[in-house]
Amino acid sequence: MGPLLLTIPKKPCDNLMDLLIIDTLDAEVVHWLESRHSVRYAPELALDAREFRAALYNVRALILPASVSFGPPVLPFAPMLRAVGRINGGAENIDADACARAGIEVVRSATATAQAEAEFMIGALLSMLRRVPVSGPDGMRVGRELGAATVGLIGMPPAARAMASMLSGFGCRVVGYEPSLHASDGVWDRWKVVPMPLRELIETTDALAVQLNYFSRYQGLLGERLLSHCKPHQVMVSVSHSGVFDERALAEVLSSGRMAAAWLDSLEPGALDEGRPLRGVGNLQITPRLASTTRESRLRSAWAVARRIDELLMATSVAPSEFRSTAPGVPLDLAAEPESP
Repeated sequence: MGPLLLTIPKKPCDNLMDLLIIDTLDAEVVHWLESRHSVRYAPELALDAREFRAALYNVRALILPASVSFGPPVLPFAPMLRAVGRINGGAENIDADACARAGIEVVRSATATAQAEAEFMIGALLSMLRRVPVSGPDGMRVGRELGAATVGLIGMPPAARAMASMLSGFGCRVVGYEPSLHASDGVWDRWKVVPMPLRELIETTDALAVQLNYFSRYQGLLGERLLSHCKPHQVMVSVSHSGVFDERALAEVLSSGRMAAAWLDSLEPGALDEGRPLRGVGNLQITPRLASTTRESRLRSAWAVARRIDELLMATSVAPSEFRSTAPGVPLDLAAEPESP
């Protein structure tokens, strides 16, 4: 077999692509980006992993849907990448540590979905309290009102602020737990939420809203040690990654009837398969990441991500001498030096 020969164009930067968009975006956002940068809009690549990787080798920024993961297996195919954006859905399948080591910024909007998630969680609590009856003083099975409930917020992301404001309109007492906030932090007063230790919060509240940002150290945090002590007839809605729950403990507290109902808006694939603890639990409702996905939130998030990526691209322009084109999949150390002018 003869030596590997690579053809290096005289103007290598002609092949450089500013932005590859694989998510579906509003046309106005795409047109704005196209007016400022070289853009390839190719949502079909979300369904073709091989073509997706081949498309990355000359791309400086990327916008991915929640269905596409990004991490060490993909990084070697993206030597020019400086930003990866996510419009909606969580970023659990983007390896933030690997991106940081590679000098790639993960671009997401911290606030664009807050209103949508708050409305979803309140709607879920209203639904469960009303349609899952409990025994009244006279023995009749009846629903409950949100305004008479104490609501516990587990996690205090931007959605918690919006939710606390809405709950005050119902007349609820709102308490909260956030591991990264001390009880003396001024955010509790500003948001009108009473800080409380996690176990006490679970033991004393009528409704839980779980919105804890997920890290591996929180795997199984809400397990038997805490859930088995929940207040009887409690209802719970979660927009957090389902990894924060111990499946067996959640199934037990629901099947026993101690927790009246739960609604998870994010459940890992396979969690309802045959033999898994949550399979067949009748008072558990599952939805596929509906909380953050509204027309309004997607538009807010798309503009926020687009503007940040625009800033990064404008700030990191590449001079021709800094870029050497290679064929997709060819290691950079095999690429020949650019030809002399």
